[in-house]
Order: sequence, then C-alpha cells, then structure tokens
Amino acid sequence: MLIKKLFLTIFLALLLLPNTVQAKTKLLYIPLDNRPVCLSYVTQTIVAAGYEVTTPPEHLLASENHHGNPDALWNWLIKTIPTVDAAVLSTDSLLYGGLVASRTHEFSTDTIHNRVERIAKLKNDFPLVKIYAFSTIMRTPRQSFGNVEPEYYTKYGPDLFKLTELNDKEESLGLTKQEEHQRNLLKLNIPAIYLNDWFDRRQKNYEANLRLIKYSQTRSFHFFAIGKDDDAPLSQTHMESRHLTEAALLASLNKFIILPGVDQLGLLLLTRAINDAEYKKPIVNVIYADGVGKNTLPYYSDQRLSSSIPDQIGVAGGRATEFLEEADLILAVNAPYDGITKDATYVDNLYFSSKANLKFAAQIKKLIRNKKDIALADVAYANGADNGFMLALHKEGLLEHLAAYSGWNTADNTVGFALAQGLLSRAMTSQDKITLLHTRYLDDWLYQANIRTDLRNYINRRNPNIIYDLTPQHLRILATTQRLYKDYLDEFKFLKQTSFDIDFPWNRLFEINIITNATKNDAKK
Repeated sequence: MLIKKLFLTIFLALLLLPNTVQAKTKLLYIPLDNRPVCLSYVTQTIVAAGYEVTTPPEHLLASENHHGNPDALWNWLIKTIPTVDAAVLSTDSLLYGGLVASRTHEFSTDTIHNRVERIAKLKNDFPLVKIYAFSTIMRTPRQSFGNVEPEYYTKYGPDLFKLTELNDKEESLGLTKQEEHQRNLLKLNIPAIYLNDWFDRRQKNYEANLRLIKYSQTRSFHFFAIGKDDDAPLSQTHMESRHLTEAALLASLNKFIILPGVDQLGLLLLTRAINDAEYKKPIVNVIYADGVGKNTLPYYSDQRLSSSIPDQIGVAGGRATEFLEEADLILAVNAPYDGITKDATYVDNLYFSSKANLKFAAQIKKLIRNKKDIALADVAYANGADNGFMLALHKEGLLEHLAAYSGWNTADNTVGFALAQGLLSRAMTSQDKITLLHTRYLDDWLYQANIRTDLRNYINRRNPNIIYDLTPQHLRILATTQRLYKDYLDEFKFLKQTSFDIDFPWNRLFEINIITNATKNDAKK
C-alpha cells in the first residue's frame, strides 16, 4: 500500500512539473533613471529572454530635466508588486529620485530614514515576492560638467577630489608633511558652504546605506548590492566603501555585496532573479587578452579585474571557474595590453589591429568553432569599443556569432552588461540575439568610439559647451549623426540588416539611444 501511494505521489508530481516549468517568473523593475542603459536596453534584454518585466510610467523616473518622484514611485510599487514574483529596486530612485538626485537632493535625514524603513518592510507586507535591491555610494569624480553634480562642482570638483584623496590616504597609508600642507590649502580654497553641503549630503546617503545593510542582515532583501559609482583607489567613495564593508562584517556574502560600478546593477540583479527562479547557478570561465589582463585596474574603479569580475558573476547568480570545459559561458575580456584604460575618443584608438588583438580574435574564433558561448567585455578603452580589436573580429566574421558584446562607459558597466546578456542569451531566439548585438555595436562601437569624436570635433569649432546641452543645435546634430552613421554602415554592411532610429535621450553627446524595430514592437505590446 505504501509503495502504491509513493508511485501515485511521484506520478502526480510529474504531471504538475510541466506547468511549473512553463510558468515564467514575472518581474518588476525600478531603474536608477530613464537612460537607455538603465531602462530600455535592460527591458529589451529581459523581454528577448522570454520574461515579462513591468516598469513604472516613465514620467515618474528621473530624466535629463527632472528628478524622479520617490513618493509617486512608492505608490506605484505598492499597487503593482502583488502581481509579480520578484522585484528589482533602485533604492536611489525610491529614496532620492534617481542617481543624479542622490548627489543633489535636499531631503532631510528623517525623510530619508522613513523611506528606508518602508523599503525594509516590503518583505513583511509581500512575503511571496523576492526583493532584490541596489544602492550606490555617491561618486567622487575628478571633474564633472553638465548639471549632474551640484553647480559648484564644475569649479571646485578637482579640489574636492584631491581633498578626499588625501583624506583617504591619511586613514589608510598616512600623509607626508607636504601632503598635510596641501590638504590644508585645499580646505582654505574651497568655500565652507560648499564643503558642508557636499559632505552633509554624503553623510545622509552613507547613513541610508548603513541602514539598508542592517536590513539585508534581517532578510528584508533576497539580495542587496551597493555599487561604487565612478570610483578611484583613493577617494571619498573608496573610503566610504571601506567603512561600509567594515560595518557589514556580519552580512552574508550570499545576500549582500559592495562592488564597483552602478549602471549595470539593474540588469545583473534581474538576471539573478531569473537564475534564482529557475534554480540555476551558471558557471562562467573568464579569459583575457594578452598583456596585464586580470591585473588591470580600470579607470573609474578601485578594484582590479581579478577581483571585480568574480564579484559581478556572483551578483548575477553565477559561479566562476578556472576550467573552461565545465563553463556554461566564457566571458572574454579585452583588457588594455599595458593595463592603462584610456577614453575611446583617444587618438590611438585606430582601425589598426595589434598582435594582441589578432591573437585574442583567433582564440575566440577557435572557441566559437568548438560551440562555446562567448560574451565579450571590451574594456581596453573607457566609454567605447577598441577599434583595432573590432576590426580583427569583423575580418574573422565573428561579430554575429558572439552570445553578447559590451563596450560602454566604465569597465565594470561593460563587464556586467556582457555577462548578464551572455547568461540570458541561451533563452533568446537567434534574431533577438542579433538585435541585441547590433544595438551594442551601433552604440558602443560606431557611436561611442567613432561618431562621438567626429561630433565633438564638429561642435567644438562652434561652441564646446553644447556637448552637455544640445538644445540650440539638437536637430542639426541629429541630422549630422545620421549622416555619419550612413558612412560607417557603408563600411560595415552587416549592420544594415537592423533597422533603427536614434535619439539623444539626455540631450547631450555622452549617450545615444538606439531604437530598433524590435524595441518599437516591444513597446507596443
């Protein structure tokens, strides 16, 4: 009798299993803001992988001309979250109104703490929903333009950076007498009102992160990540991350992490949510181009690739391996040969393939022939692709056979995007995969590493400040950009198969939005 009951139980379980497998996880996502790398490129990836993702009405999110609305976003979240299985939340959007707002807001400490408390209570109110959240440590840029920092940062930003670099060094290494003198001069040079404003806001954000870490230890989040925004080995951002790490000693590494980069975290955590829902822990092998390789310390980061890449694999819900043969995905990292990350607009980013370029392209070709899935993180330059390497890949006919490609903004942004899209690529159709690849080539390669330079040269002859606000010449610059694209597409004809429009979503040269037909169709659904 017991045996019959056992067989009946197994039989019923098998009958129910297909329905369980077919029930796709429903996702909710609140991004940092409405930039394509945070919103449209992310949702396009998730939809291509076959998942439903719900996002807030765009007017509630931060844009180029207004901050997001934390309270309206919260109301939308509370109404929508009961309909999903997992939620990925930018706490910066829910606390301050977005990434830029986190650097410029005027909210009181009490207001911020109250918002932290309601985020922490989400899990109790909706126990069946897995909550994934990500926050940021406010960046410390060497300089900044274009209204993404307090107004005074344009003038005093370099001094603020140097001051915090010395503060961090004093705490970790100690200062020479000359450095102490230099720091005192910097304090005198920066008006006290600006120093107080900048450090007061940082303290509010720091305390919010401390509270969020505390709640990650009480299982308020299925996973919580803090990203170090535009960091440096010695800076206020680095110092705060060290203090937060010390405060989080009791936090489980399976539930919490601090890592470099911010803009990639939304897609990484959505990928983790999918892997968790499917009880998958994909295995990733990392290979590097010849040169400094894994020991590269990229610009905008305080961690070497050997440290930051395994962190990102973990955030995505994967596991790193040294053994290529057991990997589900190979992450190929095109790091700079000398370990020095320059901007993609630098004069040496030429259509000339170095020996290292050719060798790495040949290695990737062999792996693809052996049916390996390759996600390519192109981090030789910041803010765009390595032209010489892309030329080598193009000549070998490899660009349409990758699982994923990325080469935008910081090295950490690039790695996270390539990794996440690569892990999700097996669930995509061939056409969806090609569309995502072409989007990255049109943006990271043709625009960021080439057309953007051409446009800057064109604009600088007239008014250099326009690159941060295209309003006076928006239509003319858009038309010039379209003409430049036509010239490059005549050279790289394989990209012509993807029909696309372009726009400058934040009305500046720094980013472009590639709107493919696939993106338009998804928006209509």
